Amino acid sequence: MTSTTCPFCQKLQNLAALPPEDIVWEFENSVAFLGPWQYYTGYCVLISKTHHSELSQLGPRRSAFLDEMATLAEAVEKAYQPHKLNYELLGNQVPHLHWHLFPRSLQEPDRLRAAWFELEKADRSPEEKRRLETGTHSRAEISQRLKNQLKLILS
Repeated sequence: MTSTTCPFCQKLQNLAALPPEDIVWEFENSVAFLGPWQYYTGYCVLISKTHHSELSQLGPRRSAFLDEMATLAEAVEKAYQPHKLNYELLGNQVPHLHWHLFPRSLQEPDRLRAAWFELEKADRSPEEKRRLETGTHSRAEISQRLKNQLKLILS
């Protein structure tokens, strides 16, 4: 099931057109993408391959989708040892099932607040947007490190 107006459905249909570092892993039921906000080094977005807005709509695939999310989380944890990993399944802006996995650090100035409060600054300031998009390593290095961990976990 796909939607012609959904940006995630369109993205999933055009994986070959994306830079290789943007795709961390293709699971059976989802695709893991390297998120844009690499200030949170290892931040990923896991998108369901089928267009549903709620977990309850996945039926028998729900467990597999959740397992894929947990596997991606394990890879992020092993690759970057965050102090805490935040999991968010929202869908208010894009009603297509997707998880945000935010690795959090004790060094963050607002570490006790949701990452979204920090990311709102990117809408108002090009400098903040650049800062929040930039990680400690290149996108290619971050993506490759996550891929290496996934290979180890899934072998």
